[in-house]
Amino acid sequence: MNGSNSQALAREQQMLQHSKKIVIVGGGAGGLALASRLGRLARKDKRLDITLVDAARTHIWKPLLHEIAAGSMNPHREALDYLAQAKRHGFRFCLGRMQDLDRQQRRIHIAATADEQGQPLIPARQLDYDILVLAVGSATNDFGTPGVAEHAICLNTPDDASRFHRQLVNACIRASLQPGPLRPEQLQLTIIGAGATGVELAAELRNTTRELVAHGRENINPDRDIRLTLIEAGPRILPALPPAVAAKAQRQLQEMQVRVLCGERVSVVRDGAVHTASGQCIASELVVWAAGVQAPAFLAGLAGLESNRLNQLLVRPTLQTTLDENVFALGDCAACPDRQGWVPPRAQAASQQADLLFHNVRCLLAGKPLRAFHYRDLGSLISLGRYSTVGSLMSALSRRSLFVHGQFARLMYLSLYHRHQLSLFGWLPTLLTAAGRLLSRRTQPQVKLH
Repeated sequence: MNGSNSQALAREQQMLQHSKKIVIVGGGAGGLALASRLGRLARKDKRLDITLVDAARTHIWKPLLHEIAAGSMNPHREALDYLAQAKRHGFRFCLGRMQDLDRQQRRIHIAATADEQGQPLIPARQLDYDILVLAVGSATNDFGTPGVAEHAICLNTPDDASRFHRQLVNACIRASLQPGPLRPEQLQLTIIGAGATGVELAAELRNTTRELVAHGRENINPDRDIRLTLIEAGPRILPALPPAVAAKAQRQLQEMQVRVLCGERVSVVRDGAVHTASGQCIASELVVWAAGVQAPAFLAGLAGLESNRLNQLLVRPTLQTTLDENVFALGDCAACPDRQGWVPPRAQAASQQADLLFHNVRCLLAGKPLRAFHYRDLGSLISLGRYSTVGSLMSALSRRSLFVHGQFARLMYLSLYHRHQLSLFGWLPTLLTAAGRLLSRRTQPQVKLH
C-alpha cells in the first residue's frame, strides 16, 4: 500500500472511531433498503445511529407507478409506512424535505413541513451526521418543452400517478353521461416518451380502460373511443434495450391498438392537443410526459459538491462524492463512473449500490479499505399488461443478452418486486404479503374504479 492510500485509510479510521450518526436522505428503493439493513446492523453494533429522511410518509416501488396510474394497483394497499418500517428494523424516520447542506458542520437543513391544508406541521430543523448518503432519486426532465408543466402529468411520485388515474376515471364518467357526441380530444390519451415507463403505461392503460368502462360505462367502446398514442423522439421505442425486444414490444402494442409514432419530437403541449416539430397535431385530453429524467434541482452545486448538467452528484467508484469523503450518493442522483462510461439510472443499479454501501459502512467501522462499485447489467424486462412480458436477461456464462418473452418473462418480472420486498422485510412477511394479494384479487375489482 502506498503512502497516500495509507493516509486515506488512517483518516477514515479516525473519522469513524467515534462515529455513530448515518443519515440517509431519500426513501426510494436504494435508500430504504440501505436504511433497513443498517438499522438491523445497528441493533448489534451500538456505534451506529441510522436516520432516514423523506418528504413522503410512505414508500412505493417506483417501477410500479405506471400500474397506479392505470388503476391496476391500489396505492393504499401497496404503500409501506416509513414509521412502521423504522420501528421494525431499528432506524429512525424523519419526515421532511432536505433543502441545504453544511459540510463544515456536517449538518443537513430540513425545510418546514405543512399538512394537506397548508397549515404548519413540523418546523424547519437540522440533523447532524457523520456519514451522509444522498439517495433522492430523479425527477422529470422536460427539456424546456413549452406547456409540459401546465398541461402534462409527470409520473414522479405516487401522488402524480393517483392524480392521473382520477383524471382518467373522471374523463370516462364525463364522456359516458354527456348527451352529445365526444369532442375531438375527449378520451384521447397521449404518452410522450417510449422508454420503459411510457411503453408499460400504454400497455397497462389499454388493459385497464377496457375493465374500467365495463363497470357502468357501457356506452363507451374502449377500443373505438379511447385512443392511445405513444410518441418517441428517437428512431425506435425502448432505445436502451436490444432491438429485438423493442420490435417485439412495438408489435404487441400495435396489436393492442396503441398508435406508435417514432422520430417525432414534441414541440409544444397545449390544452387539448400535442404538437410535434414535423407539424402533427394530436388531439389529447390527457397527456403524460415520460421522456427524460434528471436529478432534483437542489443538488446542482449543493454545498460546493461537483454535479453534472443533469444535477447528478459526481462520485468516485466507492460512491463517495468527489470533494467530500463523508458524503455518499447512490441511485439516479449519482453520476458514477463505470467501465463503459456511466452507471445508468436504473432500479437495479440503485439496489446494487445500496448493497455496496452497506458493505462499505461495515468496512469503515472495521478500518478496512472501501470497495469500488462495478455495475452488473442483469437485463431488462418490460411488462405489457397482465398477460404479456418481453425483455432480455444477461447470461451468466457468456455475458450475452438473451431474448425472453411469454410466461417465463412474466414470472421473472414479478420476481423483481418480490426481491425488492425481500430486501425490506425478509422471507416470511414477503410470502404473506404475496398470498394476501392473490386472495384479494378474487374478491375485489381488477381495476381501481375511483
